[in-house]
Amino acid sequence: MVRRIEKAAVIGSGIMGGGIAALCASAGIPVVLLDIVPFDLKDDEKNKKEARNKIVKAGYDNIAKAKPAAYMNKKVDSQLIEIGNLEDDIDKLKDVDIIFEVVVENLKIKQELFTKLEKVRKPDTIIASNTSGLPLKAMAEGRSKEFKDHFVILHFFNPVRYMKLLELVPGDAKKEVVDFVFNWGEKVLGKGMVIGKDTPNFIGNRIGVEMIGEAFKLIEAGISNIPEVDAMFGPTFGIPKTAIFGLADLVGLDTISHLAKNSYELLKDDEYREIYNFPKFVGNMVDKKMLGAKTKDNGGFYKTEVDMKTWKKIKKVIDPKTLEFKEFDRKAVVPACATEAKAKKTLAEKQKTIYSGSEFAKKLVASMCIYSANRIPEIADTIVDIDNAMKWGYAWEAGPFETWDNIGVKESVAQWEKDGLKIPESVKKMVASGATSFYKIEKGKKMYYDLVAGGYKEIKLSANMLFLEPLKADKKEVKGNDSVSLIDIGDGVFCIEFHSKMNAINGPIVEFIGEVDEYIRANGIGLVIGNQAPGIPGAFSAGGDLAYMGGLAKEKKFSEIDSFIKNVHKTIMGTYYSPYPVVAAPYGMTLGGGAEVCLAANRIVAHCELFMGLVEIGAGLLPGGCGMINLWKNYMFSKPESANITDLAGFFIPAFMNVAQAKVSMSAMEARNNGFLTAEDRIIFNKDYLLGEAKKEVLRMIDDGFVAPTKRKIPVLGREAQGMVWANLSDMKNGGYITPHMEFIAKKMAVCMSGGDVPCGTLVTEEHLMTLEREAFVDLWKTENTQKMAAHILSTGKPLLI
Repeated sequence: MVRRIEKAAVIGSGIMGGGIAALCASAGIPVVLLDIVPFDLKDDEKNKKEARNKIVKAGYDNIAKAKPAAYMNKKVDSQLIEIGNLEDDIDKLKDVDIIFEVVVENLKIKQELFTKLEKVRKPDTIIASNTSGLPLKAMAEGRSKEFKDHFVILHFFNPVRYMKLLELVPGDAKKEVVDFVFNWGEKVLGKGMVIGKDTPNFIGNRIGVEMIGEAFKLIEAGISNIPEVDAMFGPTFGIPKTAIFGLADLVGLDTISHLAKNSYELLKDDEYREIYNFPKFVGNMVDKKMLGAKTKDNGGFYKTEVDMKTWKKIKKVIDPKTLEFKEFDRKAVVPACATEAKAKKTLAEKQKTIYSGSEFAKKLVASMCIYSANRIPEIADTIVDIDNAMKWGYAWEAGPFETWDNIGVKESVAQWEKDGLKIPESVKKMVASGATSFYKIEKGKKMYYDLVAGGYKEIKLSANMLFLEPLKADKKEVKGNDSVSLIDIGDGVFCIEFHSKMNAINGPIVEFIGEVDEYIRANGIGLVIGNQAPGIPGAFSAGGDLAYMGGLAKEKKFSEIDSFIKNVHKTIMGTYYSPYPVVAAPYGMTLGGGAEVCLAANRIVAHCELFMGLVEIGAGLLPGGCGMINLWKNYMFSKPESANITDLAGFFIPAFMNVAQAKVSMSAMEARNNGFLTAEDRIIFNKDYLLGEAKKEVLRMIDDGFVAPTKRKIPVLGREAQGMVWANLSDMKNGGYITPHMEFIAKKMAVCMSGGDVPCGTLVTEEHLMTLEREAFVDLWKTENTQKMAAHILSTGKPLLI
């Protein structure tokens, strides 16, 4: 049979159930969302549909209110969800292809639900439980073989839309079902799939909670303190800024304690079992409802208070001995090793520096690494699944085994043995064999060490995936500098990879793009502009290099700014008119100059999590890389040629407001709604597919007979736009909604986008619009207020309102 998911069902409309329903809807899959009938209905409510659906309706409404947003395109996605209750609407499950069970973590309740589902589901319908720790075998007890053949655990992480990890526990399901679910989750839902075993807390939470528990024990022993630990084990170590104790506050200490208790009760033979028996001070915090973000007034490990005299926020940290909060200086608590590590270039150097410089770090990393190695093959068959689970579920840049490689396997093993730690036999055998790392790259393929069978094996990837790291290791980097590289990705296609700080577009990148054009003309058939920066969602490019032009402006070198923008225009527009197809592959933060690079490509293949916008007004500027021109072209040329525009103002206002209000899309779908993506551009759900799909798009365009676009004159609204905008801006300024200088910038934006002092409907050239943009850009840099705004956002990351 050919298996498809044409319709899904979700049972349970809480945070996780709502998140799963929203994700499926965002992927274009109709969803039936069901929940129980309220127990406390009054007699006159028992036959009323509205009352009987009260719980599920509340869950449905909460999806729309979720922060961060659960839907990618709320107006469209929300219409794909149909709600009902388990008593009146259970027959609606007869025509669905997959049913997600997301009810309360109670074995009996789940078993009773599965009994009901077995009676209504059609043959071959997949049943997926989102349990966070209940055994699959116990949940499937009493079910038929056909049910078990199609029953798996699919454990999502919260928030469902944003966390990449999806743990798949196959149980007794048929291989065909497991393979289908794995591929569907990866491709359609965009998840990072890992195969786990039917063991407590599966992979991610088993490793993550052990590490947190070890940190609690070390704090109890007086080794380091909470703020110091979070200063070490945050972004500098490749862990999100919540670090360890901030993460506990975010997730909730009650939730983490529940996971630990579950492990402690079920893992009788775990050599680190006592780690899950949290210190007394943690239990006291839970008893006192000091759970973190969910109990703000009581705090957690941290608590934020407001000084009533100054109205400033004061962050305090708990004293584990007294459970009292005390103020601390964030800069003063940063240990020397973390400061030193921050200055290092690579993650490996940063991790090694912190590990070497802190007793706490040495003990914590040793515990995590040894524990992870001992879990193979108990919780997963390979080190790859454990590393991926931690990177995708906890947003680490490196998993336990990658971290072990970074600090040095051979050296650390020798030291840990000297310290009396018990090294797993599998790791000792690996080191004895002469292997010095868990991973290596061989002939452009990434290999991992198999701790069960011994020896290295190739990491099996989907054919849709393409990664730059192995290609660079295989000497496929053709040329490059400190900010950008050109990489041969095969079949005559090359990739421009940014690797400046936050992948910001700077002078060397602009010059490089112009330089590689000649090389690609001679040696290639097409170009992809993309990179694979870490993080959730990460940064394709966070904008332009303000520091460079700010320095020129400070020295009053305005002619150099003018020349630089001329070169930017030549390079950007040259990209679009190249004789070979250029495809941009943006994801995550794609702001300012990053958005302008994408808008100039012939085609965009975007990740669904795309935060795209022209945000230059916050730095006191307008877009200087043809962003407004290409956005306006999208508005003008995305319609059928036979359709005449009779109201240019109806197009101009939303296009202008995108730039004047620095609108940033909250998804690729929203970027398309805002005009940054066209109907021809594609949206991909799995970020790991992005470069591979962009390359395929280049090859498809070549197969379709790509010919370089020809220049067209562009209709503009002209002086009529300025009349409309001027009045609105004046009202906004007088009402205190915008500052005087922002009004000044917005007026210049309006002139540039509308084509200047010409009648409505005039056809103008790109060169005319580029001249307006360049002159306005330089004029703004000449103002003191723009220089102040640019300097302020560089130093603080926040706009200055003047």
